[in-house]
This record gives sequence, structure tokens and C-alpha cells, in this order.
Amino acid sequence: MFTIPILVLAVIASFSTKKNGIYKQERIGQNGIVFTIFKIRSMLLTDATNYITIKNDTRITKFGSFIRKYHLDELPQIYNVFLGTMSIVGPRPDVKGYADVLQGEDKIILSIKPGITGPATLHFKNEEAILAEQKDPQKYNDEVLWKKKIELNKEYIKNWSLKNDLKYILKTLF
Repeated sequence: MFTIPILVLAVIASFSTKKNGIYKQERIGQNGIVFTIFKIRSMLLTDATNYITIKNDTRITKFGSFIRKYHLDELPQIYNVFLGTMSIVGPRPDVKGYADVLQGEDKIILSIKPGITGPATLHFKNEEAILAEQKDPQKYNDEVLWKKKIELNKEYIKNWSLKNDLKYILKTLF
């Protein structure tokens, strides 16, 4: 069902970025285990050490902006779900230096599989725009957004229910 749209998006992304249209990156998953996440490539430069992207980032192609706007770049993560490294709902998987350095009760976030969508994802659906308004986006991400994401994700885990997961899925789709 998702294979054909993913292939079409990957081919267009290949032309847009002049690189393989499927982007792979290491992320931190359940129990702190590193896994490979799949996305549709949306940027010209992906080897940058700064993982923070902001709205109108010059590294993002026009096609990349389109697929990011509608979160189509996330479609290949369905394969991560089939591989068992992700779930549909849960905390977003982070790059090294965030979830893998959680301490104390915050480590509960690593007790479940990361998700394609979840409370923090929906709360910060306009994260790139928020960061674009900041003088120091990296600092704001680390000191404000990351802390709020931890809070939202801990609350999600402590109050997990199938009903809530269905609500997050519906909110994501509509």
C-alpha cells in the first residue's frame, strides 16, 4: 500500500537532491539501542553536524519543503515499524546526544519503541517555524523544546492507553 508512493517520492527526491532519495540516519531507539531510520531525502546537505533544521533552511530543496510540510518524508518509517524498531505512536527517535543521555526518571522514554507520531510530535508540529524565530535555534531546542518533549513523552508513557494512541493517529492523519 505504501510502497508505490514511497518509491515515487524517493525517485523525485533523487532528482531534487541529486542523491539517493531514501535517507538513512542512526537514531536512538528502545532501551537506548541505535537503529537506522528511513526517510525521504529532503535536503541537499545531510552530512552537517547541526541536526536542527529551521523553516526556510537553505539545505532543504523545494520538493523537500513540500514533503516536509505534509510529513511525507516520514512515510518510509512504516518499514521501521515492520522491522520492529519503531511503533506508530510513541516518542520520536532522536539523534545521538539526546535520548541516549537521559538520566533518572527521564529514561522511561527509552522503555518503549519510538513512534512515527505522538504527543510531542503533534504538540511541536510546527517545530521548524518555532526554531526559525529564535536567535539561537540549537540553544532553544536544547533548553526549551527538548525539555518539553521529555515532559510530554513521560506523561504519554505513564498514561498510555489504546484509546489515546488512536486519538494521536487520528490527529496526525486529520
